[in-house]
Amino acid sequence: MLSQILPALRGIMAENGTLPRLVKTDLAGDEPIIAIPDGCNDILTALRQQMPARARRVTITGLGAYAADTAPTAGRAAGKIAAVTGAAQGFGFEIAEDLARQGAWVALADINAEGVRSAAAKVNAACGREAAIGVAVNVADAASLKQAFAQVVETFGGLDLLVANAGVLRAGSVKTISEKDIDFVTAVNYKGYFLSVQAAAPIMAIQRRAAPGALFDIIQINSKSGLTGSNKNGAYAGSKFGGIGLTQSFAMELIEDGIKVNSICPGNFYDGPLWSDPEKGLFRQYLDSGKVPGAKTFDDVKRFYESKVPMRRGCATQDVMKAVYYLMEQQYETGQAVPVTGGQVMLA
Repeated sequence: MLSQILPALRGIMAENGTLPRLVKTDLAGDEPIIAIPDGCNDILTALRQQMPARARRVTITGLGAYAADTAPTAGRAAGKIAAVTGAAQGFGFEIAEDLARQGAWVALADINAEGVRSAAAKVNAACGREAAIGVAVNVADAASLKQAFAQVVETFGGLDLLVANAGVLRAGSVKTISEKDIDFVTAVNYKGYFLSVQAAAPIMAIQRRAAPGALFDIIQINSKSGLTGSNKNGAYAGSKFGGIGLTQSFAMELIEDGIKVNSICPGNFYDGPLWSDPEKGLFRQYLDSGKVPGAKTFDDVKRFYESKVPMRRGCATQDVMKAVYYLMEQQYETGQAVPVTGGQVMLA
């Protein structure tokens, strides 16, 4: 119930199209008291009927007192409430860190519970405010996602941006890759994206009902392998092609709820653990699988892939963040797959 009440309350408290963060606070004794009947089928109407105009602080019976926090933050994501999956390390961590630096309140979510809490603490230290929380989640499990987003709502009051970044890769020939590896990649990259949107969209939708005209964003971090095939990497590429199909389908459906849905398709991020982990990273997988002819070292693999990029380097987080902010700021764009590949993939 909290996951419906607070986003609706946040939408009602919107001013000039901006939805505030909600902060649980001590009872003051003079705030309006709102009671939501058990089994209420229209929480938004119940709130509107009981809330005085322009109220900025209320008590919800059984839940406590909440106040709108409109203290300004600066930056391209100022005041936004964001959730980033796969955020304990790599791209996800750096995306979350940049969003916080640009004024957002951020929930870092990851299956590595200890790692994501540590990552959130690093974000807070870097931006000099308590901007982030760490949330444990398994994106391939609907119940885990429901619990995680409930924690996001309980902490911040709602959700403006979901960056669906969680992803895994198992390289291998179609002739030899195991069914276990295929299922693992598909569960996280395809099913995990689907379930993440399924958990986040209702939160955004009730905010839109409360604040007509407000827009929200779901951005999937896809891959250049979602735009073109990948040799001896079919399980991963297939999951990413499927992700773009989901993005286009979600975009058609969810725009009526004020939700824009887009994908970003980065080139290779060599500095992150997906590539550089010495035991499980792609340098190791591609070297062992013989995907790069004649390669004997990680550097051989890296040089091979850099040679395919007209700009002769891998993708960096700031390259991706420019696309993230473009999609957030561009109100007339949904259902797109935006390449950030240094020219390695060129769309017709």
